[in-house]
Amino acid sequence: MSQTKRKAVADDRPNKKARASTNDSPRQHAKPPKASEKESGERRAVSKSLLQQEERAFPRGGASVLTPLDHKQIKAQAERDVLFEQNTGASLGEEEENAGAVRHAKKPKRSKSNKYEDGKVEKPSIKIHGLTSKNVVIGSMVLGCVTAISDRDVSLALANNLTGYIPITAISQRLTERIEKLAQDESDEAAADQDVNLKGLFYVGQWLRATVTATTSESESTDGKKKHHIELSVDPRQTNSDLGSDGAVLNSMVQASVRSIEDHGLVMDIGLSDADVKGFVSNKEVATTYEPSQVQEGQVMMCLVIGKSSNGKVLTLSPDASRFSILAAGNDKDLAIVSVAPTVDTFQPGVAANVLITESGPGGVAGKIIGMLDVTADLVHTGTSHNNGSAAQKFKIGSKVKGRIIWTVPTDDGGRRVGISFLDHMLVLPPIPSRLPKAASAKSKTLADDLQQRAPLSSIIESAKVTHILPERGLFFSMSGPSESSLLAFAHISQITDNRIDRLDSASGPYRMDSLHKVRILSYDPVDNLYYVALKKSIMDQPFLRVEDLTVGGAVRGTIERLVLGAKGVNGVLVKISDSINGLVPDTHLSDVQLQHPERKFKEGHPVKARVLSVDLDRRYVRLTLKRSLVNEDEMPSIWQDYAKLQPGMEGKGTIVSLLRTGAAVQFFGNVRAWLPVAEMSETYIESVEKHFRLGQTVNVRILSIDAAAQEMKVSCKSSTSFDEKQQGAWDTASAGELLSGVVSAKSAQDVTVDLENGLRGLLRIGHLTDTPGEKTQKALDKIHVGKKLSKLVVLDKLERSHTLLLSKKASLIEDAAAGSLVQSLDDLEERRSVRGFVHNVAEPGVYVEFAKGLVGLMPKSQLAPGMLTQPSLGVEKDQSITAWVLSIDLARERFALSMRKPEEHPSKPVQVTSAFSASVSNAIDESITSMSDLAVGTITKARIASVKPTQLNVRLADNVQGRIDVSEFFDTWDDISNKKAPLQRLEPNALIDVKVLGMHDARNHRFLPISHRQSSIPVFELSAKRSRIEDGDESHLAMDSIKIGSAQLAFVNNHAHNCIWVSLSPNVRGRVALMDLSSDVGQLQNLPKYFPIGSAIRTTVKSIDAAAGRLDLVVNSDASDEPVTMESLSAGMVMAGRVTKISERSINVQLSDNVVGVVSLVELSDDYDQLNLQQHQKNDIVRVCVLDVDIPNKKVYLSLRPSRVLSSSLPVQDKQITSGSQLKAGDLVRGFVKHVGDKGLHVSLGARFDGFVRISDVSDKYVKDWKSLMEIDQLVKGRVISVDTDGKSALLSLKESHVDRNYTPPLKINDLAIGMIVTGKVRKVEDFGAFVDIDNTQPRLSGLCHRSEVAAKRIEDVRKLYSAGDVVKAKILDVDVDARKISLGLKASYFADDVDEDEDDDEGGVEVDEDEDDDEDEFEEFEDDAGSEDNDVDINGGANITDIFATDEDAGEAFDDSEGEEMEVDHAAPTAGLKTSGFDWTGDTLGSAIEAPVSDSEPDAPEAKKKRKRKPEIKVDLTGDLDKYGPRSVSDFERQLLGQPNDSGLWIQYMAFQLQLAEVQKARDIAERALRTIHIRETEEKGNVWIAWLNLEVEYGDDEQAEDVFKRAAGMQDALEMHEKLASIYIDSGKHDKADAMFERIAGNKTFRASPEVWLNYATFLLDTIKEPARARSLLSRALQSVPIGEHRLLTAKFAALEFHSSQGDAERGRTIFEGLVAEWPKWTSGWDMFLDLERARLPHAVSKEAKSEARQKVRALFERMAGQKMKKRRAKFVFKRWLEFEEAEGSGKTVERVKALAKEYVEAQKAKSGGDDDTEE
Repeated sequence: MSQTKRKAVADDRPNKKARASTNDSPRQHAKPPKASEKESGERRAVSKSLLQQEERAFPRGGASVLTPLDHKQIKAQAERDVLFEQNTGASLGEEEENAGAVRHAKKPKRSKSNKYEDGKVEKPSIKIHGLTSKNVVIGSMVLGCVTAISDRDVSLALANNLTGYIPITAISQRLTERIEKLAQDESDEAAADQDVNLKGLFYVGQWLRATVTATTSESESTDGKKKHHIELSVDPRQTNSDLGSDGAVLNSMVQASVRSIEDHGLVMDIGLSDADVKGFVSNKEVATTYEPSQVQEGQVMMCLVIGKSSNGKVLTLSPDASRFSILAAGNDKDLAIVSVAPTVDTFQPGVAANVLITESGPGGVAGKIIGMLDVTADLVHTGTSHNNGSAAQKFKIGSKVKGRIIWTVPTDDGGRRVGISFLDHMLVLPPIPSRLPKAASAKSKTLADDLQQRAPLSSIIESAKVTHILPERGLFFSMSGPSESSLLAFAHISQITDNRIDRLDSASGPYRMDSLHKVRILSYDPVDNLYYVALKKSIMDQPFLRVEDLTVGGAVRGTIERLVLGAKGVNGVLVKISDSINGLVPDTHLSDVQLQHPERKFKEGHPVKARVLSVDLDRRYVRLTLKRSLVNEDEMPSIWQDYAKLQPGMEGKGTIVSLLRTGAAVQFFGNVRAWLPVAEMSETYIESVEKHFRLGQTVNVRILSIDAAAQEMKVSCKSSTSFDEKQQGAWDTASAGELLSGVVSAKSAQDVTVDLENGLRGLLRIGHLTDTPGEKTQKALDKIHVGKKLSKLVVLDKLERSHTLLLSKKASLIEDAAAGSLVQSLDDLEERRSVRGFVHNVAEPGVYVEFAKGLVGLMPKSQLAPGMLTQPSLGVEKDQSITAWVLSIDLARERFALSMRKPEEHPSKPVQVTSAFSASVSNAIDESITSMSDLAVGTITKARIASVKPTQLNVRLADNVQGRIDVSEFFDTWDDISNKKAPLQRLEPNALIDVKVLGMHDARNHRFLPISHRQSSIPVFELSAKRSRIEDGDESHLAMDSIKIGSAQLAFVNNHAHNCIWVSLSPNVRGRVALMDLSSDVGQLQNLPKYFPIGSAIRTTVKSIDAAAGRLDLVVNSDASDEPVTMESLSAGMVMAGRVTKISERSINVQLSDNVVGVVSLVELSDDYDQLNLQQHQKNDIVRVCVLDVDIPNKKVYLSLRPSRVLSSSLPVQDKQITSGSQLKAGDLVRGFVKHVGDKGLHVSLGARFDGFVRISDVSDKYVKDWKSLMEIDQLVKGRVISVDTDGKSALLSLKESHVDRNYTPPLKINDLAIGMIVTGKVRKVEDFGAFVDIDNTQPRLSGLCHRSEVAAKRIEDVRKLYSAGDVVKAKILDVDVDARKISLGLKASYFADDVDEDEDDDEGGVEVDEDEDDDEDEFEEFEDDAGSEDNDVDINGGANITDIFATDEDAGEAFDDSEGEEMEVDHAAPTAGLKTSGFDWTGDTLGSAIEAPVSDSEPDAPEAKKKRKRKPEIKVDLTGDLDKYGPRSVSDFERQLLGQPNDSGLWIQYMAFQLQLAEVQKARDIAERALRTIHIRETEEKGNVWIAWLNLEVEYGDDEQAEDVFKRAAGMQDALEMHEKLASIYIDSGKHDKADAMFERIAGNKTFRASPEVWLNYATFLLDTIKEPARARSLLSRALQSVPIGEHRLLTAKFAALEFHSSQGDAERGRTIFEGLVAEWPKWTSGWDMFLDLERARLPHAVSKEAKSEARQKVRALFERMAGQKMKKRRAKFVFKRWLEFEEAEGSGKTVERVKALAKEYVEAQKAKSGGDDDTEE
């Protein structure tokens, strides 16, 4: 029998003879050939083995296709084959074939003992290979494991150490829709809460099926190899696209995404070819792997099919990992194995199946699934790589083995190559241990643990043993892992040594079997369960292999790779840390000092030492620092990289990354940041942070406070104030006046820090270096340096907070300290004594002089030296030495006065301090009292009531002794008070009462003092009349620290405030009661003087106490035990009192309690919106409100002030309250307030929580281009309900007048117009031949032409002299041509002589906008022709006749531009010139032409002008000299003319110029001031001219301060923006470009001004044309787009692009790029196309060379081509082709002219074909 090559399926394939040299798969034993065959040598047909005869395993009833005899024969043959191969090293068939070859070819016989001779392996019949970057193609399907998750993609480990990346947009259709919605709503604040977080959708260790969507080869890496990037998609629509509904059988694996989350489980999208098939996962199955509450729509998971509905439309799925395992022994039906399938498409990556082994060898295993599908497994996935490749022993030919498909690759012939794995962990597919269900098997748990990386990547394994060698591929190793476990590793042949190796020898050499080597782990692949290692010395020596190996804060060494350049120079340095890692050093971290030329210090290749600042693993971004203070270990106290490891008091170094007025942000290592307040930056006062600190500066800081959870930290630059025992002792003994020595430790421009010899720190202010300020002090400062020793430093004070001694080196103070006469307290002072101090500060009363210990005295202005009052700051400065004499001393108030005037020479008298105990009393009420000493504290005596006040009794103890009794010291209990509102009313003057002395009364501080603190000549005693004090001897006094929260207190009203009342509890203790805590009765709160008068008694409870601040909050006790108002205690319908806290344009905030504030919207302010008035409420008003709704989760309370809700429900209601959609039905008329004007329509507030929406189409009956101009926020509108969405709490409304107004008159159509009808309209455009008039109340807008012959009875040559655009006119229809759509109008006065109604027509409410989408240029040209023929007909749509190419009848629908809802008029050709800066005309002649007065509607211009000319001779002319001939030439001339023309700004300006010619600048200013007072207040333009003249005067002749003062006044009186722009143009004219630049920045910084596009355009023009700074000009565009309204963005961008064409500093190519972007985004923006075209055409005249002209023509021609190729309306097409034709006639040739005509003709014919050829054209 001939040799047979085994094939699993050979029926449909030709039989070929197999050669032994090309076949290494084991052969089955064949029978010996017959004798006839041997003799003839003929080749007979190859007989089929039983394996080849195996039928395809289609399911046909479940029975096997083989008989028992077939099974027995197959088993016997397989055993013989294997036995022979094991004994001889070759298959039986191979031996026989070789024997035959010897007999026939006489060739030497191959050795039987070495089948793989010379290392060559015979090729199998099926090529066995693994998945590589070379054979991965688009469309390949892979099974992978998630290894990393970033914000934008997911990393998926694949077989053979490959990695793919899944973008965020390639996960599922649902997720992509979420992302697109977020991108559209990115301006919404709520969108941030719905952001997509991939870490919540995937987990590391998750198994997924993916399809390859793209493969790219990136630039070569440092080792010369290209990096391959594989992009994947896990979208079920792609991963399951090959599966049909029949292909998804039980136990198959499918990828599924969550479609919706239901009560009982998840509805899944599977993405099968049959879109109707869905999946379902029960909650029980979800809970095995996922937290059900965390599952999101769009989340993807790989699931096992565990069930199928009867109709096949619903698959029951399970993501339970314990179900995936097929490793357990048992029946296939109990395992997740697909043994029967209707199609091979079922077998996708992830599916497990039984594989029939057909070939097995050293390279791997080949087999078949269900007899049809060829699969292969490389050496790694056979699991035999660790035992020298014994695949043939493990996988017997003919045996069936369980395996899992891990990849499929499509082939060119339409088939696919399939890879399978027999590894244990791939048969189980275990997730990470935390995701395993409790019911998982022990084997699954063991494999899950094994898959966790036990050896860290980049680590070095000292001893790895070679277990298998692939001569041309690499080495397999066995390594020792943690816990003595064995790990498998592979080293590619290129990673073994730095020298090239072509082949490895297993028997000899350094890499033979069982040899030990030192390896370094490069990566780990969970699919292969294999570590990939390297032995190369270059890799071993590298300090870091991955970014993950870097430690934040760790020191590294590297070399400069290159400098990073930017607009400002060197932006940073790129440092090469290792072959695969680069780090960036920002410019702020190049050095501790600011480098002027970094490129000189850092050169490429230069070695550097750096420290890692931060590592961003997602972006693979490393930041380094080269600052020596941060790099050197000895200078770094600690590395701050984790908030959790930091504590208050720790010291470290950081870098300032942001400077603000209030402080600075300091960056440390990692993401650790801290806030450095300005108060903690220095021991002294810092006026400006920028003056003392800079960005990038390294600062030593100390932690003040830290919140690790919130990642917030506050630091200080001040030194630590903690003392050791020695320092504490020195601090305690230090005193003012002590002389010390020390060494300078720091020096700044304000102070010097000194380390004193006693271990303390001292501060010496600059002003204390010498007695004389100024130059001498500066010289003394210059001589001081760090390290210098200073002696004789006098201690002035001790700063407790910073533990610092305040020092002075003033000679005068040192002398006083040495003599012991340094003033430290009041006891050291005597009147008339000379004292020496220094200036503390200068204020209105005079100069405050400071001495030691902070003692300060006042030197009044009257006591200053002569001449000091006229000097700035009274001739002194801070810390200046002062010698003065003590003028007076007030010991009671601890004050004293000084004088610089020496007192007269006479003996000084000691200060007399009258003792309270030595004065006598006269006529004491109590005869036992004879002197003040008898009135000691606690004395009980008699007093006579002098007067009764609401809050106190004034009494007399004697004629020269007064007293007071506070109302709180009169009553012991609440019951003692008979009249609660006026407790002291029953007492009468002159009555005698018993009192007890408490102390002296201090009226200033509202407290009583000890008797010794007497403050006035007549003492006032604090007394008490309480029985408990007089009779029972109670000596207790109520104080703030003795009051407890919740205690009851008797209080008396002392004062009324806007939000509370103040009460007295005792003479010393005052508290306050908030209005909301005072009463729940609104009537009482609205009238506090009536219900809570001053002095009234109330019972209160202590609410809160702040003893340090002296604040006491009370609550009035209510008879009803009401609980405090909280969000939880509120309910809808409650009516309660509230206090108005804020009033805005659209709502009122009302405070209900301390913690509850509600809002009242506009719709809840009144029952009749017409009567709504926000001004009727004032802040702090008490109002009665009704609770509408309480939103506890969002902490919002909705209130109502409607009288029908808070007063009586029977009150009339004009606008009903709407709280839900159930109150409305279609057809209802409602009113509301505009809440938001959006791009899609209006949001109207109908209720507090119910809105209506108005679509753009429902805003008006008329077509309105700028429809937003009709509406504004808070506008009251009336609309009709179209539909109601009760679930969404909204309604659809219509504001159309036809829907709302019953008396609505529909707009006129052309058919409604009749000859002789009188209409009103507005002049749209005026030419010399006539006026175009838009007729009112027409839809679409109808326009007519009034020819100049019909304007007036007399002939009018130029209509523009009579009418201007915008004039409202009355016209008579003379002719209507419906077919041609032309209307002729007449404006002659004779047409309206018989008109009875002469009143002006009411202004229409809507805004009428031209329906045409292009400008009126074509109309102008056509009507010039009409004017010559005196033809009055006009095109209704703007007056344009259609030429011989274009037809006229367009339906009304074409009048609307399809491209956008708003159309912007653009001046196409005129360049933007910015501000006019042609200089100021002092003659005033240009004012009349520059400023046009508004035209009156009722008085025509021409007749009025004639009347004025006629009246001129009647004016009396001054007969003095030649005034009329030459103009005013003297002061008297000007004054005379101003009497008759006081409002003529030109005359005033000439008067100013006249004074300037005489060098009388001040008189010119006075004239300007006088002009502004004289000119009438209505003449704002005339006043503006004078202001501008005055600004010119100050800029030219004054100083900056005067100019600024005039400018501020002008901006306050005139239009502020206009004044700003005028001043900028004045600065430009005067050459002061820096000031003009500053003015433009000032304009751009103003919130009101920067919304105007012209502001930014003017600024850009100035930067480009005037100061030649194009970079700054271009940077303005981004700022402008953030400031101007969105609707202006397009036009503003186009105008900026036009500047690039116009300006000499511009770049035309840049302008073209901008325009290309605009027309690409808005292809139908005709104005933009026209502007682009005009700019290109304008370049033609400026082209010098022929090449330039030719290029310019081509660009213009190309634009015309693109415009003509667009879809256009007829009118637009006519305009485009006409302009193109004119261009070609001027610049082109006859050929190009004919081409344009041909294209135009083609367009017309195409239009005719579309409309059926009915259109007629005129010749």
